[in-house]
Amino acid sequence: MTSKSDTKFSLDMAAHILSIEVEKGSNFLFSPLSFHSMLSLIALGSKGSTLEQLLSYLGSQSVNELISSASETLSSVLSPSTGSNGGPVVSFVNGAWIRHGLHFKPSFKELVSGIYHATVQEVDFVINKGNNVVNEVNSWAESASNGLIKDLLPQGSLESDTALVLANALYFKGAWDRRFDESKTQHKEFYLLDGQIVQVPFMTIRSDHKNLYGSYDGYKVLQLPYQSGLDNMRFSMYFFLPDARDGLAALVEKLRSNPKAFDGPLSLREENLRLFWVPRFKFAFNFEASKTMQELGLELPFKDTGELSEMVDSAWPPVLSKLFHKAYIEVNEEGTEAAVSTCSQYRLRCGRLGAPTFVADHPFIFIIKEENSGLLLFIGAVLDPHLVS
Repeated sequence: MTSKSDTKFSLDMAAHILSIEVEKGSNFLFSPLSFHSMLSLIALGSKGSTLEQLLSYLGSQSVNELISSASETLSSVLSPSTGSNGGPVVSFVNGAWIRHGLHFKPSFKELVSGIYHATVQEVDFVINKGNNVVNEVNSWAESASNGLIKDLLPQGSLESDTALVLANALYFKGAWDRRFDESKTQHKEFYLLDGQIVQVPFMTIRSDHKNLYGSYDGYKVLQLPYQSGLDNMRFSMYFFLPDARDGLAALVEKLRSNPKAFDGPLSLREENLRLFWVPRFKFAFNFEASKTMQELGLELPFKDTGELSEMVDSAWPPVLSKLFHKAYIEVNEEGTEAAVSTCSQYRLRCGRLGAPTFVADHPFIFIIKEENSGLLLFIGAVLDPHLVS
């Protein structure tokens, strides 16, 4: 879960998803942490060429490196004390549902329970066509996300030969270090990629306040820190705004080709912005990621290779069949509330003149990350702020 591997992984995902969502005019959001954690867990239950492909995709050299990285991340940045002393509330939980009669291999169960702190339950995937388990997983995800993630798994999504379901849920709530004055929020024009114009509420901060800002080749960056607590964790939201109103896709490719421009030292400076407006928005985004993963080169976990054999004691090792991801975010004058859940399903084989401006009145990218570790919690894009989902 290092920042370098997260960044390449995240930008590849973002570019691929964005190319699809641009055609729909839809916002999108996903969690590199959630995806990386899920794929890491799958890697720890695999062997052979499947393991090698997963390690390469995740940017890790070995299983030991993957375990060490996961342990460090889950025990520090996402510790239970996060948010208990005035900083953002961050919660990350894992769950596993295994078919009655099957059992995790001791080594995998130790990782699932010891490092990922996952709750493990035996369930029946046949009764009621698996919808009882669907309801159970959905209830778990909704509770773990503070009610924000509903219906992670669609009804009827679990097949009768399902052997195992792994899921995780990430919840984040942070107050801005310097909150917006709601009385100054105004409805303004936002320019969509298809040329349409919509009226949405824009937030602002007084022009005599300094903001962390940077101007680069074809885009601008604005950093908005969240209020910190006493645990030395520092979280921020970054807005990446293309200069051109239709420049979102080009910006993604620019960042994808140079990941350091995305999460490296950005050399932002404190500026009094002559104009500063960012839209208020909230939306949900969900997709089934197995096709996307395979299109990005991660194919073997979804094939009947028999190499996901380190998870359960079974003569027929499971095959990864589906990877569901659902996310929600709300950004307003107070701060940000966001949540995401990822679920994998397995089946049995068988102010001054000239001062800079930052007016986010057209599609942009945003990220939420922890500054000390560089850990990416969320990455997304706003194409239309008035869309809820």
